Amino acid sequence: MSDDEMARDQAKAQLKNICLMMERLEHAQDCNFRADITGEEGCKLTDQEIIEGLQCCYTEGQKATEEQREEYHDEEKARQAITEDPLEISVRSDWHMPGDEDPRKPSEYLILLCTGGPAVRIIGELDEYCQPESARLQFQDWFTPWEPLLPLEDGEHEALLTYAQQFYFGE
Repeated sequence: MSDDEMARDQAKAQLKNICLMMERLEHAQDCNFRADITGEEGCKLTDQEIIEGLQCCYTEGQKATEEQREEYHDEEKARQAITEDPLEISVRSDWHMPGDEDPRKPSEYLILLCTGGPAVRIIGELDEYCQPESARLQFQDWFTPWEPLLPLEDGEHEALLTYAQQFYFGE
């Protein structure tokens, strides 16, 4: 396997992880996990989906514990997993005229997911409220330029942007 293939595979693994975290957050916000108590229809996730959603290895026939089910459905823990994921978050400002009102206001962001050979990051532009309005996943190996991971499949770009929007990029 070439270094470029290893770097691309690392980017795909990071993207899969991001998609799983965003699915978990959305599910935690929407699911009526404790429906069995109220008599309504409860959670339809499989044991495999819950275990993998917690970023654990699933083995055939393994059952999710009640503790794992509760953790998966805890919105605060889902958010915490997202905010603890990146290695670094950075912003930078745009070109501006001398004397502009707020030349330090950030216009771009970077979320570093892993370093070394290979490295993976998300970059994008910030809107006037310092919220991400775009997201691009890039990868590189030692001494090579950053390359975009393309093409993204249905839902992956949305998950990437939603992931980036979980972070604060203002002052």
